[in-house]
Amino acid sequence: MAGPAGRLDAVLVCGGRWHDFDHARLRLLELLGEHPRVRTTVYQDYDCVADLDKADLLVTYTCDVRPGPAHQAALARFVERGGRWLALHGTNAVIEPPAGSGPRVFTTPRLLGELARVLGSQFLAHPPIEPYEVLVTRPGHPLVAGIGTFTVTDELYVCELHGELEVLLHAEYTGPCRGFAEGDTAALDDAPRPVLYLKRHGLGEVCYFTLGHCRGRYDMQDLGVDDTGRVDEGPWRTPEFLTVLRRCVERVVGVRGPAQEQAGT
Repeated sequence: MAGPAGRLDAVLVCGGRWHDFDHARLRLLELLGEHPRVRTTVYQDYDCVADLDKADLLVTYTCDVRPGPAHQAALARFVERGGRWLALHGTNAVIEPPAGSGPRVFTTPRLLGELARVLGSQFLAHPPIEPYEVLVTRPGHPLVAGIGTFTVTDELYVCELHGELEVLLHAEYTGPCRGFAEGDTAALDDAPRPVLYLKRHGLGEVCYFTLGHCRGRYDMQDLGVDDTGRVDEGPWRTPEFLTVLRRCVERVVGVRGPAQEQAGT
């Protein structure tokens, strides 16, 4: 519900592990800044309950940021009352890195609780980062109208899915995801892998976009890699990704863009 003079309060949570959160944070703030009514408060984790309880929209770009029980309840409450949540990339990821000198295998413990059902998914694994095709599941939907199949270099997420999802973009992958405890079994079925979907919860909505990987040279130091020697911007240079991401931001802000006007939604 907008405040005086139509002001909209946004919370941006951007932080975690193994990604260039400075890059993602800046790009997301630029997109939110295109909407003069929006005022954004920025956090690195979910210690934002007071602001979340007053917010109109929420944008999250995280990896292995684990909301505690009170945070999970606040996030569910936000959506239930009609909040709009744009969840990006690793928001649904809880990842335990390899311990000690044992096998280099990452585990994905189920620590999101009921929040996984609010989000509609929890990350399990991904195959090696490499180019793959993203297909349009519902070409008539305003978020993806005019977008054709495109190629992106990103982490292809294999997820445990929860509830009824309105899938708008998907990828196709059947095979192992080496390095993850469930990687040998998680992607052996031939089900489409949702890349962009909408999930209703209470009076509100989650818009989940799994794309968005980016990594700087110094973002893997806790895994013993002091300098990767390269900057990986993933899909942030892919026009189709940027177009859809802008539309997703418009959706949670409540703006009717040209695609929405054309579709009459």
